[in-house]
Amino acid sequence: MGMIPSFARLCVLILLPHVLQAQARSSNRTTPALIVFGDSVVDPGNNNAIVTTVKCNFPPYGKDFINHKATGRFSNGKIPSDMIASRLGIKQLVPAYLGTELDAEDLLTGVSFASGGSGYDPLTSELVQAIPMSEQLNMFKEYMKKLEEIAGERRARDIISRSLYLVITGTDDLANTYFTTPFRRVEYDLPSYIKFVVATATSFVQELYNLGARRMSVSGISPIGCLPSQRTLAGGIERECADLYNQAAVIYNSELSKELQRLNHTLPGSRIVFIDMYTSLLDLMQRPEAYGFKEIARGCCGTGIFE
Repeated sequence: MGMIPSFARLCVLILLPHVLQAQARSSNRTTPALIVFGDSVVDPGNNNAIVTTVKCNFPPYGKDFINHKATGRFSNGKIPSDMIASRLGIKQLVPAYLGTELDAEDLLTGVSFASGGSGYDPLTSELVQAIPMSEQLNMFKEYMKKLEEIAGERRARDIISRSLYLVITGTDDLANTYFTTPFRRVEYDLPSYIKFVVATATSFVQELYNLGARRMSVSGISPIGCLPSQRTLAGGIERECADLYNQAAVIYNSELSKELQRLNHTLPGSRIVFIDMYTSLLDLMQRPEAYGFKEIARGCCGTGIFE
């Protein structure tokens, strides 16, 4: 990538300390696999295999990836889950569970179930035909059976318990489903909707624990009011960051962090770490030059003001 700063690399700098914190609880710190759930931040190509409006398997995506190939990663190159797996010494790339010919080694070292456009709110996925988080859990159950066939019941159970789980989603719930479409605003005021999404996120983590996961890194959401689409829709003529949207993100992050702390105290043997994506990314948007960025108000593709 030369001297061009990578947003994905910055995300990894934010994510990695939290990931290592989640990893650190076990006396045996080797991590056999990285297993990923979420949205476009960590979708390596699952959306290629489904009928959805959210696609990126075409240029300029992938222009800095291996062989300059657009793989379905929502990035110019690798995505955070790839970089984290590499930093942990697991493997170089975390493959998509769907639409990929997975061999035994792929399954033993982890896959991604993430789908661009997904969120905790089932309506978020429905609006763009993404894979909902509930279906991502069903895919994980299917994966567990495949793992048992390959490794045997005892080893499969050990891999599931010692693996690291990365969950990154929630941005689209607020930015797209609540603020951009009218459907949820009929049912919920903003505080009630945030409570609904946090409760759904908490249920997801609880279910993941029930399936055997113990070490989980769960992301909060970024300053959604500074996303290109939200600047365009709610930032006025100057396309400033939408303060109300950012305030909503702060409240959501606070509530989710509290719930994850509660789960840590109530789920035996769990190590659940909240990832603060908001603070560092807001700092980037306020001081882009400090990070080597020039453009912070436009997206990389399409018109740049919505995409």
